[in-house]
Amino acid sequence: MKITIVCVGKLSLDFLHQGADEYSKRVKRYAALKIIELKEEKGSGQNSAVAHIRARESQRLEEKIPAGAYCIVLDEIGRQLSSDEFAAALERRMLHGSTDWCFIIGGAYGVSTELRKRANMVMSLSRLTLTHQMARVLLLEQLYRAFTIMRGEPYHNR
Repeated sequence: MKITIVCVGKLSLDFLHQGADEYSKRVKRYAALKIIELKEEKGSGQNSAVAHIRARESQRLEEKIPAGAYCIVLDEIGRQLSSDEFAAALERRMLHGSTDWCFIIGGAYGVSTELRKRANMVMSLSRLTLTHQMARVLLLEQLYRAFTIMRGEPYHNR
């Protein structure tokens, strides 16, 4: 199994680096993992600039989706799953031939409607608004948790 995480921006704080590094190592016990960081677009934050930033970042994100990968866009308006449901969804897709996964994490202004439509699934990590940097760490932890759930390992405590 191959997992690609394509995200806008670099992690800027030490604790985020530490968390991402720790959970990346753990995920790599179960699957090949590649993280692609794209540069954030610069802009003023005015409405026209926001739309341009979102469109440009989304176009660059889409260009990095591996051919044939099952694509999940993380977005605050996406479908919310419990950890058990997320693990079950991954397992179902793996059993039906989806061994390449791509998770998309947009920048500060999210992703375009077109990119959401292109995705196989749009998922929300929380009803809370999260920074795209925090979303990466949470996604890595949930991927690790999903693998331990699928294997019946004790990390999930159920």
